[in-house]
Amino acid sequence: MSGARDAGDRGERAAAEFLERQGCELLAAQWRCRYGELDLVARSRDGVICFVEVKLRGAGAIGLPREFVDGRKRDRLRKAAMAYLLETGLDDVRARFDVAEVYVGKNGSLRVEYLEDAFT
Repeated sequence: MSGARDAGDRGERAAAEFLERQGCELLAAQWRCRYGELDLVARSRDGVICFVEVKLRGAGAIGLPREFVDGRKRDRLRKAAMAYLLETGLDDVRARFDVAEVYVGKNGSLRVEYLEDAFT
């Protein structure tokens, strides 16, 4: 596995742990379909299905992680989310798109900034 993939997996684990501490139920991780991948899918305490795009940035990286979820990426995420909802029979529930920004400190520690309803 590549170093970038290892780092990405570590960021996704940190985001998943963050969600679980918030009382969310993790439904899927790295769910793939023909439209792409959903990093995390969770159900919030109030029953909303959360499609979470995880973006990892190292110390000194330029730009906010959320800025890398551009229009093309959002479109693919919307299509993948619809495929997930249809496949799982959850197409009649409330859903939203969130972004988990995972920052790597100089000492290797991880910090998660979570943005609910990051886009529609």
